[in-house]
Amino acid sequence: MCLIAFDHRPDSAWPLRLVANRDEFHARPTAGLAAWDDAPEILGGRDLEAGGTWLAVHRGGRFAAVTNVREPRLRVPEGAPSRGGLVHDALTHPELESWLARLERGEARRYAGFNLLAGDGERLWHLHRGLEGAVLREVPPGLHGLSNASLDTPWPKLVEARQGLGVALRHGRWPADALAAMADPHPADDARLPDTGVGLELERALSSPFIIGEQYGTRAMTSVGWHASGRIEIGEKRFGPGGAANGETRLTVEP
Repeated sequence: MCLIAFDHRPDSAWPLRLVANRDEFHARPTAGLAAWDDAPEILGGRDLEAGGTWLAVHRGGRFAAVTNVREPRLRVPEGAPSRGGLVHDALTHPELESWLARLERGEARRYAGFNLLAGDGERLWHLHRGLEGAVLREVPPGLHGLSNASLDTPWPKLVEARQGLGVALRHGRWPADALAAMADPHPADDARLPDTGVGLELERALSSPFIIGEQYGTRAMTSVGWHASGRIEIGEKRFGPGGAANGETRLTVEP
């Protein structure tokens, strides 16, 4: 997962509304949104190479998603586990907050850089594992964005996605307008690009909300709507090389 925009309103009719894009190599084997055969209480796509996922919900009332951190100076530990396993663990651990705190205290350093969002419909946490270590905080209510830096770092595509979600919610066009913002393939102006140490050409290629490429690009676009009743609606649009549409799935979790 590389771009997430979300509205966290725990005391409202919609505790969470979220849109997200997963960017990945097209050759990496992947299963689309579904209940997992070996864990049917989990609904999400699946990375068939490492076994984890980038975003999923649990029938018991949990949500989790992970993004990579783009920081070339961050040393990846030898034998680092797949970050997709963090989503599974966030959904299934009996004590979510204490597990997240344990990650912050040291276990997160076993992994390459990541952002983990995890919540239960009332509280939502963000764990950032970056160059300086790991930091856990509870996300305050409001409109937020997350990409490959920390929460609300104002990269152009994050700002665009967050604004698109805000417009959709204000005008009652959820999730259509939010997804339209996530589908924008236009790169940002060079003057607005972040400098993450990967060079101008790659910064430019990765700057659009929706990335089109033959080898690498946006492969899944997901929306999650969590009602105060406990009902969770999750939808996924899938894409292949060149941004070609490759299927769509919508599922509902009833409390």
